[in-house]
Amino acid sequence: MTLAALLAYSGALFIAAAIPGPGVTAIVARALGSGFRETFFMGLGLVLGDTIYLTAVILGLAVVAQAFTEVFIVIKIAGALYLGYIAWKLWTAGLLAADISARKPNGAGMSFLSGLLVTLGNPKAMLFYIALVPTLIDIDHIGAREYAMLIAATVIVPLIALVPYMLLASRARAFLKKPKALRILNRVAASILASTAAFIAVRAA
Repeated sequence: MTLAALLAYSGALFIAAAIPGPGVTAIVARALGSGFRETFFMGLGLVLGDTIYLTAVILGLAVVAQAFTEVFIVIKIAGALYLGYIAWKLWTAGLLAADISARKPNGAGMSFLSGLLVTLGNPKAMLFYIALVPTLIDIDHIGAREYAMLIAATVIVPLIALVPYMLLASRARAFLKKPKALRILNRVAASILASTAAFIAVRAA
């Protein structure tokens, strides 16, 4: 794998990650509702889903994945249901800043899982890797070194694109300290997440 191929792959990956879609929408809504920390773990879940699709393509499992359509439908429905659950939790959240910040210890883990489900439930993500990777990279000649470089790019590049969204949305939340403003913010974030869940559910049908 040449440096030019790696740079081309990274550039396409950055553009795909930065363009608003289900992943970016979920990231912004999560940051508005929970702040930066949990949103960052959601971002890690998103990129783990990307690495799973990349690995599947490299191993030649894309055809197998397409054959088991029912499995991906189940994954998409699970992702939609979980995003709907997060939306409900945000909608019914307490009005005080102290209440919002009092999270359970497993908040980061659940945020990570929700990010993973968003990526695995997005058919465009799978199609992106099926279409892009074989075009730019000779899959038949990928060794451990090349695979490690691709995985590193697949983790780092999307995070570079997503972190500004996280920071901006988290800062917007920090400016809104009044209980009434927090309630409005929570419900806006809940509505966005619910819309994302509905979008995924409709695409799963």
